[in-house]
Amino acid sequence: MSVEGTWDLAISTPIGTMKAVLDLHTEDGVLNGTAHGSGEEVALSNVLLAGDRLTWYQSITKPLRLNLSFDMTVDGDTMTGRSKAGRLPASKVTGRRRAT
Repeated sequence: MSVEGTWDLAISTPIGTMKAVLDLHTEDGVLNGTAHGSGEEVALSNVLLAGDRLTWYQSITKPLRLNLSFDMTVDGDTMTGRSKAGRLPASKVTGRRRAT
């Protein structure tokens, strides 16, 4: 299964729904990516696809400085899962791949 492409994410947080754009690509056989949202672009780390499960980590500074972990299930052009930031409650995440 390929997860490469541009994904539009919606993250349901206690302060409202946050929108982000996820760009995933393979470079030298390794899955990499960046996330864009709230006026910043951040690199993803430890991006791993195992079957239909996609996980990654990222740090953000807006609206708060947080280290986030994502655990998603990919089904074709959609993904669902959660994002977790330390002791804060997990946030529901949904995503849809943009058509090429």
